[in-house]
Amino acid sequence: MKINFKRYALYLLRWQLSTPILAGCVVYFNRYGDLWATVIGNFFGGLTFFWIDRFIFQSESLDASWQVREKVMCSDCGKIARGYRLVKSKNYDKRHDEHPKFRCESCSEKKAQSLKEQGYILEESLC
Repeated sequence: MKINFKRYALYLLRWQLSTPILAGCVVYFNRYGDLWATVIGNFFGGLTFFWIDRFIFQSESLDASWQVREKVMCSDCGKIARGYRLVKSKNYDKRHDEHPKFRCESCSEKKAQSLKEQGYILEESLC
């Protein structure tokens, strides 16, 4: 299973933000009993966080920056290894590249450094 840590971190943050809404509703609507206060709190949370969850899980701006494949030939040194390629970063977009070039970890680190020196900002580290 592939994990997009940027999405995961935002989702965990979003989850924590639901606590004050639920707690506030439980306190405010407590006169209807704990169960109904919780149901009302979850209703308001659902109304609010549906849109945030939709953004987190469907936004292209949160797509992973790196693509990783097992057992590929490095386009620089020819070694067969786990291959990495930068797909997207600020001012850099290779999502629609017809012939993607994967590099072993060592060559990928060199390429990443070269891109940094050229002014491209890498949003995620290699890994």
